[in-house]
Amino acid sequence: MQRLRGRRRILGIGGLPGIALTAEDVRILAGPAEFRSTLLEQIAQARRRIVLAALYLQDDAAGREVLEALHAAKARHPGLQIAVFVDWHRAQRGLIGKAACTGNAALYTEMARRHGPGVPIRGVPVQTREWMGVMHLKGFVIDDCVLYSGASLNDVYLHRGDRYRLDRYHLISSRALADSMAALMTRVLGNSAAVSALDCESRQKTAALRPAIGRFRRQLATARYGAPATAGVGDLSITPLLGFGGRDNELNRAILQLVQRARRHLLLFTPYFNLPGPLRRAIEARIRQGCRVTIIVGDKTANDFYIPVDEAFTTIGALPYLYEANLRRFCKQHQDAVDRGLLDLYLWRHENHSYHLKGLLVDDDYALLTGSNLNPRAWRLDLENGLLIHDPQGRLASQHRAEVDRILQHCRRLDHHRSLESVASYPEPVQRILRRLARTRADRLLNQVL
Repeated sequence: MQRLRGRRRILGIGGLPGIALTAEDVRILAGPAEFRSTLLEQIAQARRRIVLAALYLQDDAAGREVLEALHAAKARHPGLQIAVFVDWHRAQRGLIGKAACTGNAALYTEMARRHGPGVPIRGVPVQTREWMGVMHLKGFVIDDCVLYSGASLNDVYLHRGDRYRLDRYHLISSRALADSMAALMTRVLGNSAAVSALDCESRQKTAALRPAIGRFRRQLATARYGAPATAGVGDLSITPLLGFGGRDNELNRAILQLVQRARRHLLLFTPYFNLPGPLRRAIEARIRQGCRVTIIVGDKTANDFYIPVDEAFTTIGALPYLYEANLRRFCKQHQDAVDRGLLDLYLWRHENHSYHLKGLLVDDDYALLTGSNLNPRAWRLDLENGLLIHDPQGRLASQHRAEVDRILQHCRRLDHHRSLESVASYPEPVQRILRRLARTRADRLLNQVL
């Protein structure tokens, strides 16, 4: 793993080291069901290593299925290296808005007790409090392949049941990429005293980890993926990027440079419409310069925090309405660009399913795969990563078009800001919360940590 000390030379997009690929090395999966089957197939075929990073691995049918598959793979091949990294805080609590419980760590302990050691699950504390930052790295390294998605591991992300949460899914065959991503997880995360076992009865207390967490954060601030520059001019290539903190954030810098270099078309996916200021201003500059911008966001009813009107309301249920209010203001501000076709805003909605897509497509030659929600929290607080694909010959263009076409099947174009519901039509509990936030100007503060 490459670490640079002192002032690091700031590289533009074109100067980043790229790992050479062929078009056959990249496969875009069609949806969450194929993502689940591919993950399980890859685990079953693994012979050398399985290193997984996700926000969480849930105590539900899909989470248990994945854990059982990992233990079965270890039993078949005792020399198989396995490591699972999830967020430390998220693993030790229940779902937001649900009853209190011991969290997913209880499942990990049960599995370890039943199957024995061999599938270590480590909790990564990016901060001492969850609201101050989480481990949001994504990527499953299995032998010489990387299965990359913004999805975590549970029933809805893996479509094990009636509902699914849509994300983006890429299977990339590249030993160099797999080595780079596995090295960062095992050497940086795995060797930190702050990163502790979750699959045991006597877990560390967060308070006891505070000094180690401080050292870990300083290490993350200088960490980078080590990527051999094997791609030549004109080659299809991929570069892993790390993002942490509000300063000298490699992933954030690449996102801004991607937007700024767009000339013909910029396509952005985000699940929560709450763009960081620098990203919003860069997008607005592209619109003014005549670049066509498309943003695909989930309808408020496709937000994972949405509470149907016939169910008991809790405060967290106001979030989708807050995001819709952000979108309404943005659309109103740029209504002329919407009318002229320079700005296309699409809302995704499919029955009772939810939307979790993230990333960028730029001028048919760059694509960013990322777990970052492209919001202020991801920009400043969470540990994020992404894979930057440079495709100057358009070898993956047909796969990208097919992916976008599948997504647009369940989208409607927002042709006017009045097409969105007004605050006056929201449920009364939501109206009260939004009025209180606006009166105290707390909505602006809230947007910075969501």
